Formats: sequence, structure tokens, C-alpha cells
Amino acid sequence: MPTRPLSEPPFLVEVRLLRDKIKLWDEYPFSLPAVRYVESIRFDRSVTFLVGENGTGKSTLLEALAVGLRYNPEGGSRNFRFSTRASHSSLHAALRLSRSARRVRDGFFFRAESYFNVATEIERLDSEPAPGPPIIASYGGRSLHDQSHGESFLALFANRLRGDGLYLVDEPEAALSPTRQLSLLSLIHDLVLKGSQFIIATHSPILMAYPRSRIFLLTEKKVEEVGYTSTEYFSLTRAFLNDHKTMIRRLLGE
Repeated sequence: MPTRPLSEPPFLVEVRLLRDKIKLWDEYPFSLPAVRYVESIRFDRSVTFLVGENGTGKSTLLEALAVGLRYNPEGGSRNFRFSTRASHSSLHAALRLSRSARRVRDGFFFRAESYFNVATEIERLDSEPAPGPPIIASYGGRSLHDQSHGESFLALFANRLRGDGLYLVDEPEAALSPTRQLSLLSLIHDLVLKGSQFIIATHSPILMAYPRSRIFLLTEKKVEEVGYTSTEYFSLTRAFLNDHKTMIRRLLGE
């Protein structure tokens, strides 16, 4: 299926690095390849993927986008404010985010590594007297801590995300089996059909196969757009599945 532009303008149109605001390129986060080599990234698809090896800075870049959009750095929406540890970088101050006039009606920053903290904060808030319904009702009504990581991840996408929103997602495959990654793809597509925009940092060749997307590869030397079948994720997975016995023998030196 060929890619196509969003039927409506994207919420986030472009991110540009303001190089004149960076004084020390040898210090984190400006020493990361994703920062050192990026000029700008345009978002004109329903789904944009940021991919690359660990340490290239894709998660740091996604986090900076979240802070620039005023989402909670540990995960959540603009109205979901808590902090267990202030660990986000200063990168957001050196980014210019260009947005369309289209109004964002929903938004969420999902990061697998701190989703436990989000679940804990939901339980804390729901334990306090409040005039409205419990927050967990928006996540399916069942404690996220009483579910496996995979179940709670999917509960967020199936229940909390309402559509017509801008969603930043960091490595959602971390706790998902291949079957549940396929389920997540279906949930993402349903939200795209409801006018949503996704920016996703991932290592998953299953997720990045989503047809209406752009893939930006972050390496030690550059940031470039690539096709799905040109990614190392695709070629390695295909090679392994086509002849796993040979690859295992080579890896184990047999």
C-alpha cells in the first residue's frame, strides 16, 4: 500500500534544531548523533518512525518533542503532571516546533521505561477524594499494576487514546509479543482513521511496517529517510527467518 499524506494537516509539521543556541557540542545531549546531524524533520504522514541503534538519541529527541509540546516528560498528557526524577535533557530549548492551525483534541506521551511510574501516579490520584470518576476508568477500569506490562500497554491504546490527537510513543514493543505488536498496529490504525498523528521511536520491524508512514534512520553519521525494506531491521529479520540455522551456527562459531 503506497504512503499518502495526512488527509488533514498534521498537528506537528516540523521540528528544527536551532544550532545557534548550542554552545557545547561535546556535552550531552548535543553530542548525540540524532542532535549533531539533524537539521529538520518534517512530519507529513499519519505515522512517523524514528529508528536507530541504542545511543543514537532517538528517545532523547522524542522526549524533547514531548517537553516542547508540554507533555509530562515521564509520560502522560499536558494535564498529567508528576515527577519521580527530573531526568529529561535541555534539548527541547534548542528545538523549534512548527505546528499547524489544527487543534489538538487529545495527546499523550508514552514511554515504556517509565510507564510503571504513570500507573503508580494514577493509583495515587485515585486514592484521593475527587468529584469526578476515577482516572483508571479512562484506561479500561482495571488497575494497570494488576495486568502484565503487555496488557497494560494495550489498555492505554485501546481505552485512553481517544483520537484526533498527537501521540508520541517511545519503544512500545518493549513488553509486547509479536502477536500483541500486531494488535497494537491495528489500534494505531484505528486512531489514524480518527484523525490522529503518531511519532514513534522503535526497534520493531513489525511496527515500522505500517504503510502510511515515514521512517527516519538515526546513525552515528547522519539522519536520513529510508524505506522499510531498506532498513537493517527488515533485512536481518528476513535473513534470520529464511535461514535461522545457518545464522545461529555462524553466531555461535559452530
